Amino acid sequence: MAAYTVNSSNHPKMDIPVQYGEDPGSFWVEYPSGLVDLTRTRKLQDDGQPLELDMEKQVEFPVDGDRILRVQKDRTALVIIDMQNYFLHPDLRDHPLGLKCVNPTLQMIDILRTKGVKIIWVNWGLTEHELKTIPPSLVRGFAKRGGFGSNLTSYIKGQQAGTDVWIHKNRMSALWGNQTSLDLYLKENGITTTLLLSGVNTDQCVGGTLVDGYYLGYDIILVTDATATTSPEGGYENFVYNTANSYGFTTDSKRISQMS
Repeated sequence: MAAYTVNSSNHPKMDIPVQYGEDPGSFWVEYPSGLVDLTRTRKLQDDGQPLELDMEKQVEFPVDGDRILRVQKDRTALVIIDMQNYFLHPDLRDHPLGLKCVNPTLQMIDILRTKGVKIIWVNWGLTEHELKTIPPSLVRGFAKRGGFGSNLTSYIKGQQAGTDVWIHKNRMSALWGNQTSLDLYLKENGITTTLLLSGVNTDQCVGGTLVDGYYLGYDIILVTDATATTSPEGGYENFVYNTANSYGFTTDSKRISQMS
């Protein structure tokens, strides 16, 4: 997989502060410094200055395009897609690029747990009923819930600490359809603004969830060194490019691990 750098000239820094959106519950403010405030806590003021970072409730971290994002901890989640045996275990799948995402993922979740950002593991895992009712194209390819293929290992630590949850999906996108398990969990727990996304495969289940999250109005941040695909060259790169230049923002686990 080739390294990919976002061209910041597609989104040059602002000369003056700019507010995107007028809805009281859905707006961003971008400042000439490169700070993009996604917290929805205060609209653009006449003085054009941001509030100081509220370190109890907010965090900041760099993203591509020479920007710093500020997010609200309790309204943000890391959604990790399909980092499960079925897609990664060498006995089941040859996915070396996916395996390279394991360490960046583990490093990232440790800091996010300490910061109070919810970790959501989303995986294929079909019930017997779903196997009888979903389209045949899906039946052909995916794992039954509860089997070795759907197992996780890194989730247990977070489950015991109360920082992580495990949610199943029955489509490539975890947000496709009316009231999916992920959609319901996010709404019921007040995670209403910002999603960091990682996992496999970039241009399939990660990408499907990413695009549907974008359509639903979430702030989208793709963690580029914690996602991979088995697709030919271009599958990963296209999603990184389109996320950085259309759907939202891109960053990596190192920058997330250094968040303030």
